[in-house]
Amino acid sequence: MYVIGERINGMFADVKKAIQEKNAQTIQDLARRQLAAGATALDLNVGPASGDAKGAMMWLVQTVRAVCDAPLAIDTAKWDVMQAVIPQVPGEKILNSTKADIEIATEYVALAAAHDAGLIGLTIDADGVPGSLDKRVELGAQILAVAMEGGLPMEKVFIDPIILPVNVSPKTPLHCMQAIAQLKNFADPPPHLLLGLSNVSQRCTNRSLINRTYLAMCIGAGLDAAIMDPLDTELMDSSITAELLLEKMIYCDSYLAAARGK
Repeated sequence: MYVIGERINGMFADVKKAIQEKNAQTIQDLARRQLAAGATALDLNVGPASGDAKGAMMWLVQTVRAVCDAPLAIDTAKWDVMQAVIPQVPGEKILNSTKADIEIATEYVALAAAHDAGLIGLTIDADGVPGSLDKRVELGAQILAVAMEGGLPMEKVFIDPIILPVNVSPKTPLHCMQAIAQLKNFADPPPHLLLGLSNVSQRCTNRSLINRTYLAMCIGAGLDAAIMDPLDTELMDSSITAELLLEKMIYCDSYLAAARGK
């Protein structure tokens, strides 16, 4: 499971304060703890913490790079910020994210290909988040076609079918699972299929239970990546156990410890 740690995000009060005060210790501690808990990569999002999005994002990149060499997902909706920051990120990086509009996706694919970066593509267009399974699959396929034409390898592509909170859109969890299963077959090798997992339980009671149950279900449908909280031990245990039951590892009584050690 390709786990992108979600915690370095200016929407969280501790991260917002750390960005505003240039408190590197708080950010670096979050980076270390997420990686120690099993994160593969780290999402960096300035959020509302600063009016200087470019400067704040570069500070986050430099601060995290000082303590680890894990892939960094540059999470911004601002094209000018993405253009300015991506060329300056040392090591592995991921653009988070492009919409499915062909002109927009073409620009993001070109930037990702030019800098050997990954790219997260959202199944969303000018009309917003799709209300149907068919539209999600159509937009995902559109992103894949642009990526292929732009020379971006499938192993660098992450398709996100956009999960919405279950208390707002009860049909979306099933639609996303079905879209994951279908989009896995659109290329060989297949792209990564990814979710911003915590969105499924936003403003719900029993958030952790909903997150870990849905994660296990989606892994069964073909999900192999998620932006999620690796510091939630039960969530990580669910991910590891789901992959065990799908024969992605061999059982032993200490399989949780073995997976974490790996």
